[in-house]
Amino acid sequence: MSKLTFSSKEINTLQKNPNVQRISERSITYTAEFKNRFIDEYQTGKLPRRIFEENGFNVDVIGMKRVEQSAHRWKKSYEKDGLIGLTDSRKTASGRPLKRELTPSEVIERQKARIELLEGQVELLKKLETTERRLLNTSENLNPNKAYQLIQDTIEQNEFKGMTRYFCNLLEVSRSGYYSYLKASSVREAREKLDLEAKELILKAFNRRGYLKGSRSIKMILENEFDITFSLKKIRRIMRKYGIVCPHRKPNPYKRIAKATKEHQVVPNQLNREFKQGIPGKVLLTDITYLPYNGNSMAYLSTVKDACTNEILAYHVSDRITLDIATKTIHKLMNNKKITLHEDAFIHSDQGSHYTSPRYQKLLKKYGLGQSMSRRGNCWDNAPQESFFGHLKDEVEYKSANSLKDLKSKINHYMTYYNNYRYQWNLKKMTPIQFRNHLQVA
Repeated sequence: MSKLTFSSKEINTLQKNPNVQRISERSITYTAEFKNRFIDEYQTGKLPRRIFEENGFNVDVIGMKRVEQSAHRWKKSYEKDGLIGLTDSRKTASGRPLKRELTPSEVIERQKARIELLEGQVELLKKLETTERRLLNTSENLNPNKAYQLIQDTIEQNEFKGMTRYFCNLLEVSRSGYYSYLKASSVREAREKLDLEAKELILKAFNRRGYLKGSRSIKMILENEFDITFSLKKIRRIMRKYGIVCPHRKPNPYKRIAKATKEHQVVPNQLNREFKQGIPGKVLLTDITYLPYNGNSMAYLSTVKDACTNEILAYHVSDRITLDIATKTIHKLMNNKKITLHEDAFIHSDQGSHYTSPRYQKLLKKYGLGQSMSRRGNCWDNAPQESFFGHLKDEVEYKSANSLKDLKSKINHYMTYYNNYRYQWNLKKMTPIQFRNHLQVA
């Protein structure tokens, strides 16, 4: 107790301070919250005088000696007993022995107060033990920022304001890093706001025209249709952060290889994987794929793709996989007035029975089209066509079709979207038709 006494005016002023629990002419009792806050700020490097002044105390009034004594006493108690050491125990013992014996009622009151104090300490220890277990279980494989957030939430929810150092040591993170994390909260909030704005724009591109897309398609749509430029790195970070996932097809080369090995090679491979020859309408790729729908129904899609522009020039959907599905696709190709084929145009396919058929080969000669075939058991020789089927099956909900008519409607809609609106990275971020027009102008 300091020899410095307080006047009535000073007592009235100090009583208004929320950090003061009781005050008399010679002593001050501080609240437990202020003690916890003092220890917390003292450990960050603040001087005792500054802490008292920031919490509304006039050091000239209470005296610097009282400040230093309080700081020394609280620090020593905290190092010995932790948070419990800062609990005010003067309710049960004033420190001055009475010269008279206590009456029975006074003994009972003091024992009750002591029991309440011990019960509170036990509950606090139980609460602390539960919190320790939760922190240790949750902190597995957390990066420092996540650990700092966990500590902050724990302190705010459970009122462990004087336990910052203890929790940082428990999770093996830097205490100075934790305080830097708290200071940067406004920066994080601003960054989160910007990320949410970017997320909304990315979702618009992601769901554009009803088909899900990857990061590169999103980037091209944002640039071409929204006049917004995001880097691929930012788009992928936002997609990863908010769980925006584009379905990835699983490669199954064995199925294609097994199909290709059923027939012998009868036409040489003229293409040799030179897909991009810079001439629209010259290298034409074709193939047939399966489209299961409505539970146990099966349809088949035959397409002809321009290897240079990736444009689908002709396609045919059927519920039968006879030779007609391939020949009708060729008839549609030649009757399409919107396209112009090169004089040296040729069809490249695998060695399937449709394409080795004399009837099919005779039809190609009739239209003046050359023919090329992949090597036996090598699906990579027709890779762009296989890639198109993979994208189509990722992006079209063909299995939900109730009838062949419904399936054809879905395929028609997708073909229009693919040729006119689906930007492609390797086409200089253009759509197939835009790229075809670009090459023709050049």
